[in-house]
Amino acid sequence: MGGNQSVPKITKQDRAILDLKLQRDKVRQYQKKIQAVLDREHEIAKQQLAAGNKDRALIALRKRKYQESLLLKTDAQLENLEKLVSTIEFSLVEVSVLHGLQQGNEVLKEIHKELNIENVERIMEETQEAREYQREIDEMLAGSLSLEEEEAVQEELRELQLETLGVADERPIHLPSVPTEVPAEPEKDTETEATPQERVPVAA
Repeated sequence: MGGNQSVPKITKQDRAILDLKLQRDKVRQYQKKIQAVLDREHEIAKQQLAAGNKDRALIALRKRKYQESLLLKTDAQLENLEKLVSTIEFSLVEVSVLHGLQQGNEVLKEIHKELNIENVERIMEETQEAREYQREIDEMLAGSLSLEEEEAVQEELRELQLETLGVADERPIHLPSVPTEVPAEPEKDTETEATPQERVPVAA
């Protein structure tokens, strides 16, 4: 079973361009024939002059000149055909571009219908309402927790952040600060300091 292949549609413009190109090719073939005649008549003129037949050589040169005039005419015709083909092809490109611009404008119109002022304002209002609703929920949740519960939530959030980042929970160890002053020496108690007792002579 053969699939149905889409055959490109040949338009009138395509046929016109094809006919012009065929005419151009025919003119080129005719130019090649004229060039061959010019070369042949040139050789004949040389041969007749070498043989002493000046009149025959002159006839050959006259024929050659006539063929040259035909060649010039075909050059003009060929130039006109090529210009016409180029003009038609460029016009088709312009039509294609214009059609693309027209379709683009239609798409833009449809987009503008969707993005009119009313729809934009409605979307902005809905977005603002959603933000306010979320803020109210956040305030309600925050107000329903005690201070200790809120601190616990913040601590859990911090642990989750550290776990997500793959960082160990290394809390800094608080050590007592090093004293910067030299401690004063304790004062001596002169009153309580023991003094040696004097010996009293004992009578014999």
